[in-house]
Amino acid sequence: MPVFSQVLIKTGDISPGLKLFSRPCREVDPWLRLSRERGKSAMSNANSLTRRRFVATAASAAALVAAPSQSHSEASQTMRTYDTERTTLTPYLLFDGNCLQAMEFYHSCLGGELKVLKVKDSPVKDHMPAEHQEKVLNANLRSGLLEISASDWLHPDRKMARGNMNCLYLSGGMLEALTGLFHKLSDGAEITDPLQQQFFGAYGALNDKFGVRWMFVTGK
Repeated sequence: MPVFSQVLIKTGDISPGLKLFSRPCREVDPWLRLSRERGKSAMSNANSLTRRRFVATAASAAALVAAPSQSHSEASQTMRTYDTERTTLTPYLLFDGNCLQAMEFYHSCLGGELKVLKVKDSPVKDHMPAEHQEKVLNANLRSGLLEISASDWLHPDRKMARGNMNCLYLSGGMLEALTGLFHKLSDGAEITDPLQQQFFGAYGALNDKFGVRWMFVTGK
């Protein structure tokens, strides 16, 4: 007759019927003993791992609480640094003296924030003729993820014509990165303005071999 060991106990009470047909034995089944020892070892390892994870999590939380929080000015400086180090590609529109009216109209349609710099308010005012003083040197409209930049046509020699009233505007980013893009796009292009430093940062412009106008501007 097979021997039923009372060590075969699950969680909870043993059924009375099982007690009737079982009898104690002096030796525990070796396989059962090995299984129980392995179970204890696994449980011990799990508890140890849980304790280590708890300690690590608690240490991280304590370090986070103890660390001084970043001030508003520091956070703003971080964002400004990030903005000057990334490169964006946006449309740039050119107008024949009515840039302000056009951008104010777009502002009324799209909302957001409109910034306008006229020639008379810029560092180049003394180098521009009187008829250009009220014209827009640069305007920028931002509304959510939408962004449009624009200016009046101010070049003394080149004439404005339908077809060259807009261009692709690469701005921000590091000078080295924009210089590399400028050189790549210069292949077969007409370089209208070599990339060089201005009062607002580096600036350059070209018409690529497909007739598309590009402008490049970096921060100071």
